Amino acid sequence: MSRAAGAWESLTGNWGVDHPLLLGLLVLAALPLVATPLIRQGIPSVSLAPADALSRAIRVGLHLAGSLAMVAIVLGLAGLHRREQVIARQGTGAHLVLLLDRSSSMDNSFADRAPSGDQEAKSVVAKRLLDDFVARRTRDRIGVAAFSTSPMPVLPLTDHHEVVRAAIAAIDRPGLAFTDVGRGLALALSSFADDQDEASRAILLVSDGAALIDRKVQETLRDAMARTPVHLYWLFLRSRGAKGIFEEPPPGENTPQANPERHLHLFFQSLGVPYRAFEATSPQAVGQAIAEIDRQETRPITYVERVPRRDLARPAFAMAAAATALLLLAKLAERTLVRAAPMAVATRQADVLRRAA
Repeated sequence: MSRAAGAWESLTGNWGVDHPLLLGLLVLAALPLVATPLIRQGIPSVSLAPADALSRAIRVGLHLAGSLAMVAIVLGLAGLHRREQVIARQGTGAHLVLLLDRSSSMDNSFADRAPSGDQEAKSVVAKRLLDDFVARRTRDRIGVAAFSTSPMPVLPLTDHHEVVRAAIAAIDRPGLAFTDVGRGLALALSSFADDQDEASRAILLVSDGAALIDRKVQETLRDAMARTPVHLYWLFLRSRGAKGIFEEPPPGENTPQANPERHLHLFFQSLGVPYRAFEATSPQAVGQAIAEIDRQETRPITYVERVPRRDLARPAFAMAAAATALLLLAKLAERTLVRAAPMAVATRQADVLRRAA
């Protein structure tokens, strides 16, 4: 950017031009004020003409129209625009990461078999309800991560919700066999690494099962939770007949190998962060759980609204065209009056002679 451009930007605040040197042509706007395009007619004595306020107003208006046309053309050529603005606003919401299970079991229905008839796969139900959830959370910054055999980063935290909804729309693609929820959760936590805003942070885990989490991964998660406190929600899509996470199993079955979902729930409770689990065995229960999470995450948040740059060259040229059209109409009216004047004088003289005779 040139020095002239920088000086202009500092003077005009939110307004700017692409070619500030062209603004020197604005002196041409003074020409219509000192000259006139209309034909000057000699009058023997101006004092014989009565005072005509309408004529004076028309004359001033035509001079101003000429100046306006000049100014608008110069601003259009200079590239007048309103700069992009970043506006901080207050609202309610959170910084939220959706952590989605993409194991092959998510492609089954809640009856734990391939969907048939009017049944829906758990991934399809989650996609539909999460899309509605994001549509309601207009002030949130939302990221998306997934996991199956390994964690998969999908989308960093963003306030562009149309991109988030596009990422959610892809979660019903065929998944892989395994469920590595531990490394998936570590990936979701890393999404907040560069998040400096003092906003509520939350992770929404959507999964229909769990697997054993390695001791080293558990310690990594505890350390990450201590450094980056979050609210943790687990939406457990429980298949009918599967073991629940709230039920106390028989003594012989109360092991991580026999009941991994129950022990994952206990591990989440031991992390020392606000945690809540929802167990859903039907699409209706999933909807109710997501609605409850929506009600929970309604804390004050400062969000940034970006107003994009708006080019004003076209409106400037349109204004110049309107002012020029007004001058053109005045010129055409003047020519019509000049042509009609001799005929009017001749008619007047003939009328006088006829009366004298």
